[in-house]
Amino acid sequence: MMLRSLLSFSLVAVATAGVAQNPAADADRAAMMRALGITALIPGANGDPKAPDAASTDEATANPYPLPDALRTTDGRPVRTAAQWRDVQRPAIAAIYEREVYGRVPADLPPVRWHVDASDAETIGFGRAVTARRLIGEVADPRPGMPPVRLRMLVVLPARATAKVPVLMMFGPAAFPAPSQPTADESERIDAALKALLAERDPALKPIFARHQAHMLAGPAAPRRFDPTPSVPEQIIAAGWGYAMIDPLSAQADDGSGLRSGIIGLANGGAPRRPDQWGALRAWAWAASRGFDWLATDPAVDATRIGIEGVSRYGKAALVTMAFDPRFAVALLGSSGKGGTTPLRRHFGEEVGNLATGEYHWMAGNFLKYDTKGVSPPQLDASALPVDANGLIALCAPRPVYVSYGIPAAGDAPWLDQRGSWMATVDASRVYRLLGASGVADGDYRNMPMPAVLEARDAGELAWRQHDGGHTDAPNIPHFLTWADRVLKRVR
Repeated sequence: MMLRSLLSFSLVAVATAGVAQNPAADADRAAMMRALGITALIPGANGDPKAPDAASTDEATANPYPLPDALRTTDGRPVRTAAQWRDVQRPAIAAIYEREVYGRVPADLPPVRWHVDASDAETIGFGRAVTARRLIGEVADPRPGMPPVRLRMLVVLPARATAKVPVLMMFGPAAFPAPSQPTADESERIDAALKALLAERDPALKPIFARHQAHMLAGPAAPRRFDPTPSVPEQIIAAGWGYAMIDPLSAQADDGSGLRSGIIGLANGGAPRRPDQWGALRAWAWAASRGFDWLATDPAVDATRIGIEGVSRYGKAALVTMAFDPRFAVALLGSSGKGGTTPLRRHFGEEVGNLATGEYHWMAGNFLKYDTKGVSPPQLDASALPVDANGLIALCAPRPVYVSYGIPAAGDAPWLDQRGSWMATVDASRVYRLLGASGVADGDYRNMPMPAVLEARDAGELAWRQHDGGHTDAPNIPHFLTWADRVLKRVR
């Protein structure tokens, strides 16, 4: 670790050591560094285990710093009651996360005006009828020159539900799952109309169509192949839930060069961010909250049982969403790593330097300060962060949260630090217990053995399961849905 601390990024060469070069993003990061008085950053660890600067996977050196005590105030007072947590400690932790880690959302953002762009009656899986609607949320800036932001969301609900249905919102493209296709008769009519219009525009096409009468410009779609493994959407619908796909990239690009556009750019009128302003993770969470606004108006949706889900970087965004929007009832967090459920203080796998350099646009500018120890003022590292993943999970309490990981052998890399996430989840359990809910374990997070792979710790509102798949939460979806119905007291 000492060897790595001697390496640094200068303002000129900030993107040259293990970070993909992007001139616009590099310039934006360099400007933020100047605003903070930072002259260099420590490069992140390398995900290649054979590289000289490979990420550490040594448990003997993994815990140089203890986790901040989520049940002790910054002035050292213990938090012993639910009222203290609600009125004092929770707001304090949330404020630190806003200022130092994820950034603040501007209070004066223009409203989002949703409209249904398209609707379709579809069939998912083996005969499960659904109604799918694609929505567009327009965010128009009254100032001239800034293009509007157009949020995209797809809402899919069971077609034959007899009561309001819970909905799991997921981060991903808002694409129709199984677009309905014209019948053979309808395809023939469309084909005839197309050929007539084209021949009218270009008469030379008429003899071509005559020579190839069997060729159809608009024919029936090829039949879908049967897949015996139910997809995630099919499992959700089969359980009596609906789902919504909120497209995070419709709100904010996943790139530092996009910080002067999207919703962050719109909020600033195209100007650069201030150090305490939001990054992409908070922007994606904001988009999910605006999607919730619309879902809560749909009479077919049970607005008291809307959940949020994400994997990897979107697992981080799902946790941020759950932590800052108390309306979400439940969360499924897949393989979220650092910036999500894994402690930033752990020297294992991904490091603070990876987030501060290659993925700095996810975070507030102030986060860069914690990657300067030994190379630049203000000489801070992860040990100076007054909050960590245990506190972020605790911000969700007592609402139900399901933490999901896979295994390295199947592709859920050690980089994600599954054990570190387990430790943070164990420590967050203390807050759940204080609030009258149940955690995953009772004891010291530093000495608590991890559950075996496939062993679910899901008796209470905070749950954990490591499946035997890779970088996905799909194997945990059926377990999550059963658990969610139980903790949300829903009868199928």
